[in-house]
Amino acid sequence: MREVYCEDALGWLEARGVLEGSSLVTSLPDYSEFSHLTLEEWQDWFTQAAERVLRSCPPDGVVIFFQSDVKHEGLWVDKAFLCQLAARRLGVGLLWHKVVARVEPGALTFGRPGYSHLLCFAPNLRPPLSRATADVMPQRGRSSWARGLGVDVCRMICRYLLKETPTRRLVAPFCGEGLLLAVANGLGLEAVGIELSRKRAEKARLISDPEAVGKN
Repeated sequence: MREVYCEDALGWLEARGVLEGSSLVTSLPDYSEFSHLTLEEWQDWFTQAAERVLRSCPPDGVVIFFQSDVKHEGLWVDKAFLCQLAARRLGVGLLWHKVVARVEPGALTFGRPGYSHLLCFAPNLRPPLSRATADVMPQRGRSSWARGLGVDVCRMICRYLLKETPTRRLVAPFCGEGLLLAVANGLGLEAVGIELSRKRAEKARLISDPEAVGKN
């Protein structure tokens, strides 16, 4: 089952409260998508948005953020810190913090680091350390757009939900072009995406073959 809503993701979450039976996975929008805000205003928006996503998580679910830092006027903006600030305000624990390589180790990057953050928060779940997985992912896999999750990351997330949580519905605020939704469906999870862009939402409804992404 897949549902894609073309509307504001935070409003959608606010209207539905705690999403029983669900875990949430998101990549919150970058500063570049908010030309009307100052950097400080966007950081406030980002933290409040992260709080809204975290509030929607049921006790037996998790929230996973996939975020890449940005550089503004020569200084780094650490999105992982902003996610953790939101979680700390709500008293939600950080289960794990992984790093996903975006480029080959040793390669120079400008404006964005050569890695992305993958953070998992949980109100109550505490899987045993014996089932821990690698902290560094060597690649994200194919993606339909530069800032999106790759196929390898999507598979890792969905398999984690299946193995470590009882939730069988993945909710993806700001779902973009829907690669995560297709991977979730392929692995047996229900998937719900919320995306404000009509063009992206339509792609998210139609994507069916994750293996075809990025090959054209």
